[in-house]
Amino acid sequence: MIPVNNHQSPVTFPHRYFILNKPYNMVSQFVSTHKVGLLGDLDFNFPEGTHAIGRLDNHSEGLLLLTTDKRITRLLFQGAQPHKRTYLVQVKNHVSEESLQRLRTGVTIRIKGGDDYITPACDVSIETHPGIVFSSGYELRQDVAHTWLRITLTEGKYHQVRKMVAAVHHRCKRLIRVSIEDLQLGEMKPGEVKEMGEEEFFRKLKLAEHKKGQHL
Repeated sequence: MIPVNNHQSPVTFPHRYFILNKPYNMVSQFVSTHKVGLLGDLDFNFPEGTHAIGRLDNHSEGLLLLTTDKRITRLLFQGAQPHKRTYLVQVKNHVSEESLQRLRTGVTIRIKGGDDYITPACDVSIETHPGIVFSSGYELRQDVAHTWLRITLTEGKYHQVRKMVAAVHHRCKRLIRVSIEDLQLGEMKPGEVKEMGEEEFFRKLKLAEHKKGQHL
C-alpha cells in the first residue's frame, strides 16, 4: 500500500540507483519459474520497485544497472542518442586479423523471428591483458588456446555478441560487460552492489534528459 498524507496525495520517495557485478549463473531478475540464481539471492536489501536495466543472460557476467526509476530503460535504449556498451569476450582459439575486420565491419546473425541481420560497424580489438581478477564457473584453462576481445556496441540484439563471434567461427566461453558509457565495472567483485547518487548515475551514463527532481 502506498503511504498517503492528510490530503490523500501519494508520498513521493527519491529514486535509487545501483550497479552490480552480476555473477555467472544468475539471471537479471528477481522472480523466475526456473531454478536459477536470482537477484534477490544477493546479500543486499533492494527497495521495493527495483528492476534491472539492459539484462545480461544467465551465463554472462559484469556490469548490470538496477533502479526504481522507470525512465532509465527509455533513456538508454529507446532514445535517439545511442549509448556505448563494452564487453570483454573470451573465445576459443586465436582470432585472425581477417576475423577482427569482419566483426568490425559487420557480420550476419540470426535474430528473433528468424530474420538475418547484418550488425553495424563497431569497435573490436584484441585485449592482451584483460585485467580480469575474478573467476567464474565457466572459463577456459590458461593452457587452452584462446583470445580475449574487447567489443564496444551501441545496440543489443538477443545474444548479439555471442552470435557475432560465432559468425566468425569462434565459440564464446566468457562474456563480461565492463562498461556502459563512462560507468565502469572497475574492480567490483561478483555479487557486489554499489549505490550511486542520481546526478552521478545520469552523468556517467550520458543521459542528457536528466532534470534533477523530476521523477516518474
